[in-house]
Amino acid sequence: MSARREASAPPVIPGYEHSRLLGMGGFADVFLYEQQMPKRSVAVKVLLASALGDDVRARFRTEADVMAKLSHHPSIVTIYLADVAPDGRPFLVMEYCSRAGLGERYRAERMGVAEILRIGVRLASAVETAHRAGILHRDIKPANVLITDFGWPALTDFGIAATTGWSSGAAIGMSIPWSPPEMLAENPTGDVRADVYSLAATVYSMLARRSPFEIPGGSNTAADLVARIGRSTLAGTGRPDAPDSLQAVLVRAMDPSPARRYHSALAFARALQHIESELMLPVTTLDLPDELSGQGVAGEAGAWPGSADADPAASSQETRLRPIRTVSPDLAGPSSPPSPVAPLPAPAAPSGAGPSAPAQRGPHEDGVPTAWRQGAEAVAATVDADDGRDAGHRGRVIGSVAAGIVIVAVLIAAAVLVFRPGTPKDEASPASSTAPTAVLRAVPAPTELAGVRAADGSTSFTWTNPEPLAGDLYLWGLAVAGKDPVLAVVDKASIAFPPSPVGTPVCVEISIKRADGRYSTEPAVGCSDS
Repeated sequence: MSARREASAPPVIPGYEHSRLLGMGGFADVFLYEQQMPKRSVAVKVLLASALGDDVRARFRTEADVMAKLSHHPSIVTIYLADVAPDGRPFLVMEYCSRAGLGERYRAERMGVAEILRIGVRLASAVETAHRAGILHRDIKPANVLITDFGWPALTDFGIAATTGWSSGAAIGMSIPWSPPEMLAENPTGDVRADVYSLAATVYSMLARRSPFEIPGGSNTAADLVARIGRSTLAGTGRPDAPDSLQAVLVRAMDPSPARRYHSALAFARALQHIESELMLPVTTLDLPDELSGQGVAGEAGAWPGSADADPAASSQETRLRPIRTVSPDLAGPSSPPSPVAPLPAPAAPSGAGPSAPAQRGPHEDGVPTAWRQGAEAVAATVDADDGRDAGHRGRVIGSVAAGIVIVAVLIAAAVLVFRPGTPKDEASPASSTAPTAVLRAVPAPTELAGVRAADGSTSFTWTNPEPLAGDLYLWGLAVAGKDPVLAVVDKASIAFPPSPVGTPVCVEISIKRADGRYSTEPAVGCSDS
């Protein structure tokens, strides 16, 4: 076993005074410095003199450029300066996060489920922001998540980041315990779903206090972990305070097949938000840019998200992000709140199963067949921006007045009950003591979701409602990597699509929507044969 190397000497940097060593890595050391103007503590990452090859310099410059592009995000470490010290070593001056990072905490302490979910949502927001900027992180793990002075997680170390168009190439640096199977192959491949896997593996580690496929007391060599990641089923976290639905979210996000994972970090974040709601915790806000650059939220763009047909005017409007997706009020139950999302026209249905799909227009664009895109183009924002703001203001005023009236009425009613003659104050109402409490069961996901491709290239999906109730509908959307699905509603457990080119599998996600407006906590996801 080789001895651990000594830390490098901190460079002399004009305007900064060295304090102490913070950490050591394979290619760089990190020091705490005191910046003289403005006065503040900063972390300085300095390349080792022995690692100044062209490839390492290029990675270092990539890290500086990527972090500068993304560091406005509250859950990504801020970079202040990139330069070369007088001794020739490149360095980065970054935000100093004084609290213990996840790399130190996840094994040393039992973190609460509420905190873990909050960190997971915030990190997923950071990863989604990077993906929308065209950047894959490719090395998400607890050690690369710092904690700011205000308790926020801060993702760092974008040294091996790549554009989201990257799919394969030369061997890259990675951390095996948190890497998906496709990144561990002889010829690594990956897209945004690889980052989703590593993000979920990080959440799992916080819960279990170990990496996902590590066996306590067993052999956990790199070869052992690679074999388990490719073949083993994800074990439970061993946390009795974590609901089964959270384990289901992690299992889906870490599925060995990328096609069966969440198609985006945003979808994973929303799944964690549903768990927060299930546990009656405050729902963590999604920190995402207002401008989606064409990847609009359902109902706020005139075409399929990211498509060439998207309406520039629609995509330039302020984005209103929602933690819970809704559908048209015309299709919702009587108690459902209004929603700005219009339903898509139904896809082509099997014979006798419903309306036919729109005519096919041409070849694929951005991975979405244009025949399906035509249906998505029917989704449009129908409320003028100014009118919407005025209506929202009027709604808030009316709501405030109505709330005041209700409060006054409740107070009067309470006074009548308390001071009514002949009724002792301490006498309990028989009705209130015997009335049963209604318990709402979680809406299950559809089961037996199956996609069949016909000889003519058309595809149909069927599924089963495990607990059917009167008024049940089904939300469906195309599951496309890196895009949030545009949702539509059908009233039968089947959908069909027109012919598509051979070699292009169709993937969908399906949820059950109850008449009271609730829907499946987790949608079912399935793909057809290619």
